Amino acid sequence: MKRILGIGNALVDVMTLIDNDNILEIFSLPKGSMQLVDGEKSSLIKSGTNNFKRNLVSGGSAANTIHGLAMLGVNTGFIGSIGKDDNGDFFEKDMKIAGVKTFLTRRNSVTGTAVALISPGSERTFATHLGAAVELESDDLNPDNFKDYDILYLEGYLIINKTLVERTCKIAKNNNMIIALDLSSYNVVEAKLEDFKEIIEKYVDIVFANEDEAKSFTGFAPQEALDKLSMLCDIAVIKIGSKGSLVKRNEEVIKIGTIPVQCIDTTGAGDLYSSGFLYGYANGLSLEKCGLFGSILAGHVIEIVGARMDEIRWKKIMKILKEEIQ
Repeated sequence: MKRILGIGNALVDVMTLIDNDNILEIFSLPKGSMQLVDGEKSSLIKSGTNNFKRNLVSGGSAANTIHGLAMLGVNTGFIGSIGKDDNGDFFEKDMKIAGVKTFLTRRNSVTGTAVALISPGSERTFATHLGAAVELESDDLNPDNFKDYDILYLEGYLIINKTLVERTCKIAKNNNMIIALDLSSYNVVEAKLEDFKEIIEKYVDIVFANEDEAKSFTGFAPQEALDKLSMLCDIAVIKIGSKGSLVKRNEEVIKIGTIPVQCIDTTGAGDLYSSGFLYGYANGLSLEKCGLFGSILAGHVIEIVGARMDEIRWKKIMKILKEEIQ
């Protein structure tokens, strides 16, 4: 089985169930988006939503994917930056418990947090204070940490530091690694479109995007967006929510369905889809199986609040995947 190294923003998610979308308007947060906020606004949002039910989980897009892969038994590592604080300890402990080898730089800044506001209907809106996470720099990368891995997984949020992304990709290619990238957020794609295009054309083998991100990147609806995206990489994957996903490699196009679920919270759905897909890919399975595994993991994680499933749910998932592999 191929080994997978992830790099991304190390965050602690503040999962908050809101009863209407008024709070989004109050804090000027476009529904369904990820907005970067400073420490002051992050504190205001937290205090302004403290009457709603909430819980803390370690998070960050790539961290969620790598955590999911580790729970499936994949040899995984994660590169990130955290603070010298309780939230940093919480993040590191959670990743290590799952079996992830961590390569974390400790900063004097606070550990980043992402307030996830979950609307009725399960759509989530993130107000993210990156804190120490954004202080990860290209000089922090140790090429030796890449040598034991076969696949590199990056989250698109890192594109705000293009120098970091480019050096990460160069080190990965020097180690003959496959590079997978998730576009992460439509508004980030809109803001950094040319940087994304350059990085994908030069380095990336597998691209994951949801419907909105694909449209921001190509200007087209899913099917045509898939064609456009696949011209820039080996494998293009577009996730289309309850309609499933589309996968394309060369002239091979596969439509993947979803599994029947009771949706509670869509947080982590895209991240865990990537976990399932890459688990199949790491095991050398067909693209159809990879997509199916993505749907299975995404379907199970949206039945809970947050992106961290319990051990019982993971055992159930592993049983399903093993049956599919046979």
